[in-house]
Parts: sequence; structure tokens; C-alpha cells
Amino acid sequence: MTMYVIGIGGTGAKCIEAITKTASVGLLGNERLKILYIDADETNGNLERSRNSLSNYIRCYDIVSGGEQQDWMAAPIETYELWSPFTGVNANKKLQSFFEYNNLKDKYQVLGHIFDVLYTKEEQEVALDVGFRGRPAIGAAVMSQVDLEKFDQEPWGQLIKDIKNEVSSGSPPTVFLCGSIFGGTGASGLPTIARLIANKLEREGVKERIKIACLFLLPYFGFSAPPGEDPNGIYARSEQFLLNTEAALRYYVDQAQETFDTVFLLGHQNFSKVDFSVGKNTQKNNPHFLELFAALATRHFHQNTKALSKKVVLIDGKEMGRLTWDDIPDDLEVKPALVNGVRFAYIWLAEIDPELNELLRSQNNRQVLSPWLLKFFPTDRRSNRDGLAQLSSPKEQEALKTINNWCQDYLTWWYSLHQDETEQIQLFNTKASGNPEGQLKREQLNELVYSSNLDGRTKAQDTIQKLKQQLQKSQQDPSAELGIIELAKTLYSFCKQ
Repeated sequence: MTMYVIGIGGTGAKCIEAITKTASVGLLGNERLKILYIDADETNGNLERSRNSLSNYIRCYDIVSGGEQQDWMAAPIETYELWSPFTGVNANKKLQSFFEYNNLKDKYQVLGHIFDVLYTKEEQEVALDVGFRGRPAIGAAVMSQVDLEKFDQEPWGQLIKDIKNEVSSGSPPTVFLCGSIFGGTGASGLPTIARLIANKLEREGVKERIKIACLFLLPYFGFSAPPGEDPNGIYARSEQFLLNTEAALRYYVDQAQETFDTVFLLGHQNFSKVDFSVGKNTQKNNPHFLELFAALATRHFHQNTKALSKKVVLIDGKEMGRLTWDDIPDDLEVKPALVNGVRFAYIWLAEIDPELNELLRSQNNRQVLSPWLLKFFPTDRRSNRDGLAQLSSPKEQEALKTINNWCQDYLTWWYSLHQDETEQIQLFNTKASGNPEGQLKREQLNELVYSSNLDGRTKAQDTIQKLKQQLQKSQQDPSAELGIIELAKTLYSFCKQ
């Protein structure tokens, strides 16, 4: 069964970023995901980081997937890339131009006057290439012009076609939309896009066989405009987030019950502090633990589709200001998977990759591979096989680069998530690991996880050296092709705690 995930706005993109992290460690199983980003701000920093993360996932999946190993990179993910409501619009990205204001005033004066009442001159003329500037009213006006019946631009035609084909094949998919309820793009786009999709699927005669869920992020961060910023300028203001949220929730209570089968609400009363940004590439906020919960909500919906009809799902922490493994839903299944991924990425970047690179930098052509490496890069003079030559081949170096990129992305995401000044995040010990974008601390493996279940003796044995000994003794599948990929897959399976 395929899940179609649609992330709307910067927050929606950040949710997709978290979803790729949980999918990469097997928490979404091996079901296919198809991703669509929606944003008017096509150069948004949060969007860019999420797309890069997804690209890292897809490249790593392409070389790692297959075989008996199903925990790491189990779910195939495809992407429809990015759609903007300004796609195909010849006018510049201003509300006035989008609605052909001059023509409206000349031919339909009453509508022109109404337009002037609804939107100030500044709102009509401000550039929207940075998004809807935290103004749902602006976003709603633009999004309201989307018409899936006449919309022959991609990706909508292909998306609807793909959904219909899956229904016809007897495996009805699910649709999951996510975004903020308090900003501009998410608050205006999520209800509009969801309703259009639902109406289109109903006209196609397949709506009743498809479950549609949405996840709303309630306000969870705040910022202040820097000194010198025009106090009357058109930009998002965090002091308006709660007002935007109240208005949006009233709409959903009255209007959206027929669209969604399940609604997830996630919020936090301690607002994390982020840097002010009007938009574009400077709008790049650290990952937040609520986005991890959003990814786990995706998993919950995917696994419990039949049991979640017409429900609103809420979640609450046990202790305000502190997040531990006890707060994580389904922690008996979720924790081992997340821990496995972090331990692997840490070991690979802190030990495996540096050792491999040291070998490659060596000027000694007779450099002997370590016993644990000989398992994956065997040297046999009788068969004219040279392990070091294989390791230095373009194919192996490309595989090494791909796995490095995924590990860097995965570990950096977790490290950044823990840097919230308003919340004590006690999942992974970032002081033990070090900063993956700076210098990782070596031989801190047994200190990585808070609330580890290991006893003292077992913890003392939990070292990188012990894992290398396991690699040396490992039995490879005779049909497997030895090299970087087999090394990474084997190590990943040994990193379980």
C-alpha cells in the first residue's frame, strides 16, 4: 500500500525531512511513499534542506536496498518534486498581478472595491516569491484559484492517475497532508489542497476507498523582528500565530469534517526561538522534536488506517520542558530503530570512514588491510585480487560517498534537534558524540543513548573495537557482492543495542 505524503509550506517540508529519517531506519516498513512538496517560496531554506535530505535517502536506498536486510532503507520513496501555486502563472508574484487588479477595477468595479477592502495596498503589492509572509488571507486567495478539474500541469495529473491505478489494482493508497496551521502557506494551502484532492477523487469514483489524514502543527516556535525592520512591513509575526490558529481551527470544525478521516494535532506551549527571516534561503530553522512526532504520526496512521476513521488524535508529554524516551509513542519499537540508526551513523563517521580514508591516503603500496576489512575487501594473489585496489575503485568510492552523505545528514539532524534551548531533549547524548559538522568524539559509543538498557558489564563491552571484531568474524552471504555496501549493511545489523 502506497502512502502519498504532501508537505505544505516550510513546516510541511520539515515534517517530510523527519519522515525520511524514520523511514530510513525501517519504521515505515517497506511500503512505498510518494512525496510532494508545495510552497510558493521555492528557495525556502527549510524546503531546500528537506529536499537534500530526501535526495540523500533516495541515492542511499538505490545502492543499499535488497537482500535480507530490511531495517535500513526498507521503504522505496519517490518524489513529485515541488509544486508552487505560481507555476504556469505569467504575472509577477504579487497579489495585485495574480488577480489582474487593473482589469478588475475597470470591468468589475464592485469586485475591485471588495478587493481593496480585503487587502491593503501593501499586501496587494508585496512580492510573494518568499511565500505568503505569515498571512493566511493572502495565501487563501492564491490557493483558491487552484482547480484540479482544469489543472493539466504536473504533478497533479500524474498524482491522481497514480492513485486511481492503485485503487484499480486492489491496493487503495492513503493520503497524508502536513503543515502548520498558524503561518501563511500551510494554513491556507492545507485545507484548500486537501479539499480539491478529495473532491477530485470523489468525482473519479474512488474517494470512498481512500483514507485521507492531515497533521496540523500548532504554534511551536517564535521570533522577533530585528531592530530597524519596518514595523508596518508585510512579514510573519509570531505574536499573530495564536490568532491565526484559532481562526483556522474554527474553519476545520465547521468545514473540513467531510474531507479528512483522521486529524492529528501537535503543538507545544514552550516556543522555541528561531531567527527572524522574511523567507527564501535564510529561513532555515533547526529540526524540532515535534517534527519527529509528526513522522511517528505518519507511521501511526499508516499502520492503523482502518481503526482511525473520523478521529482527532492528540498527544501529550509526561513532563513539561523535558523530553525522554518515555514520551516517545510506541517506544518499544521506535527506540531500538532510532538508536540503531544513530549508532551506525556515529560509528561510520567517527571510525570507519576515517580509517578507510587513511588507507587510501597511504603512500605505501604494500599497505595491509585490517583483518576486519579483509572480510569485505579480500586480497588473494592466486586469483589476482587486490582488496586495496578494489577499495580505491570509482565504484567503491561513489558508494562510500553516498553512505557518508546519508550518515552525515542523519546524525546532523539528530544533533540539531537536541540544541533546543527551551527543552531538555534527553534521547541522545550529543556531548558524548560531538558535533557531526565539526569533530566527532571517538570511543564514546556506549554513552550515546540516554536511559540505555545495558548493564554495567555489557556497557563496558560496547565499544567500536568489539564491533570490528564482530565484523572480522561475520559470515557473508556467498551471493553478496563484497565491498563498501556489504560492509555498511553488515555493520548496521551489528549496531543494534
